Amino acid sequence: MSINIRMMTESDRPEVRTMMEVFYASPAVLSNGSSEIFEKDIDNCVNDSPFLEGYIFEEDGIIKGYAMIAKSFSTEFGKPCIWIEDIYVKDAFRGQGIATLFFNYIKEKYAGFLQRLEVERENEKALAVYEKCGFEELPYMEMKR
Repeated sequence: MSINIRMMTESDRPEVRTMMEVFYASPAVLSNGSSEIFEKDIDNCVNDSPFLEGYIFEEDGIIKGYAMIAKSFSTEFGKPCIWIEDIYVKDAFRGQGIATLFFNYIKEKYAGFLQRLEVERENEKALAVYEKCGFEELPYMEMKR
């Protein structure tokens, strides 16, 4: 497997948008998102936002998935933090180690950063991958408003 992990570009917008629609309609995500949010997210990924980065997983010119990470600082852990906001691999390419490859890439690129993500308990396959890559469950609930 020769998956290339690269930064998202404007030319990726249509395919990323389609993948986001599938991802956000799935049981892996609590929110369904919206067209406006998807466009803003992609805008931030392709326009050098200091807060959001977008990645494409590609092999031989075929886009197999995408990821988005947000940057912050964790006062709880006293270090910079990245949140893996989205990680999506198209159905046809799941089970090929693409997510693991991305986690290894991010671990090296952001060495010394706390790395966090959210996952639905029912998403057993994703949980298994995340645990294999060294993620541990935190024993508290997250809230929003």
